[in-house]
Amino acid sequence: MRMPVLRFKADDGAGFPDWKEKTLSEIAKRVTRKNKDNQTDIPLTISSLDGLVDQRDYFKKTVASKDMSGYFLLQNGEFAYNKSYSVGFDYGSIKRLDKYPCGALSTLYICFGLKPNVGIDSDYLTHYFDSQKWNPEVAAICAEGARNHGLLNVPTADFFDIGIDVPSLPEQRKIADLLSTVDTVIAAQQAEVDAWEQRKKGAMQKLFSQKIRFKADDGSDFPDWESKSFSDVFTGLSNNTLSRDCLNSKRGQAKNIHYGDVLIKYGSVVDIQNDGVPFVNSNIDCKRWDCLHDGDIVIADTAEDDTVGKVVEIMNVGSDTLFSGLHTIACRPRDAFASKYLGYYMNSNAYHDQLRPYMQGIKVTSVSKSNISSTHIEIPSLPEQRKIADCLSSINNVVVKAKAELAKWRELKKGLLQQMFV
Repeated sequence: MRMPVLRFKADDGAGFPDWKEKTLSEIAKRVTRKNKDNQTDIPLTISSLDGLVDQRDYFKKTVASKDMSGYFLLQNGEFAYNKSYSVGFDYGSIKRLDKYPCGALSTLYICFGLKPNVGIDSDYLTHYFDSQKWNPEVAAICAEGARNHGLLNVPTADFFDIGIDVPSLPEQRKIADLLSTVDTVIAAQQAEVDAWEQRKKGAMQKLFSQKIRFKADDGSDFPDWESKSFSDVFTGLSNNTLSRDCLNSKRGQAKNIHYGDVLIKYGSVVDIQNDGVPFVNSNIDCKRWDCLHDGDIVIADTAEDDTVGKVVEIMNVGSDTLFSGLHTIACRPRDAFASKYLGYYMNSNAYHDQLRPYMQGIKVTSVSKSNISSTHIEIPSLPEQRKIADCLSSINNVVVKAKAELAKWRELKKGLLQQMFV
């Protein structure tokens, strides 16, 4: 087997032995114990980034059965394999239960625990699975093209035959110590991002509920806010319904904002000049769609949760040709608004709460254009709009910097994993 690019040395400076390969069945045994008498009420799911987490926290709801006595009972320190593929995790994820003493997991998962006295450090194995070094092993046993409800067809018996690269125990611990240190920094940075996100959310709630009001530069009060119907504030624009298969990254073509970009990629504002917006295929006739301008609003009308209705305000289109795409509603303000005000307001709870009664669907939630048209926009005077937008932008700038720092640490860990696990 190939040795990794990055190797440690022993404390005396000597090199460690070459790595060996063992099957998963040699170092681990399957866990099939059931959650009899509903010993735990924690319904677990696997997040590729956050590991094994409580569904109620992750999805903001429970998707497990009310009676989980037939589920697997996973104990702290044991592992689970989620055969569901996602972007960046083509062969699913393997995670260790760290956050809770135990939890209940669907029998669709493959659960296992380390055998005693097999010379495997559990922390090492956790990082090994994070590296996705095991992906080719799973690819070799996965029936090509066979997927059932988003799950890969991975036979359990064959899964335990996959190979695991095993260095000596001292080298395992050095690898685990380094990567765990990086994980600690990542967790702290994530906590900082979350804290600033909460501050931003709290500021938006207080500002748009008018619990906090700004004053004019001369100390006088601003006028009362005006409430206008959506249709009085906006005029509708046409959008395309192209799938991602109709998009490419060829420079010089028209740009396209997809609902997934609105939901996941962007905040309240999208700076077209600084974001990698997908391009529309050059073979598509774009003349039948309305081009987007600065200040236009793009709304995601479909999502897999209650983030449906999230918006972005367009900025810095410049000379680019820009369209809104699949499952979006594009609209243009009839009057002048302070830059970024509408983007922040329409992503606030004050506005989002108007949409909740109109949300339809179970797994996929949507809201119609006609229902959005029946909402109202709260409009302060233009000078107060500017003060609100400036305040929230100052907080958002800190959030953006904190996220950029988090991304750097995640990229560092990715690089280390690639060098430590060839």
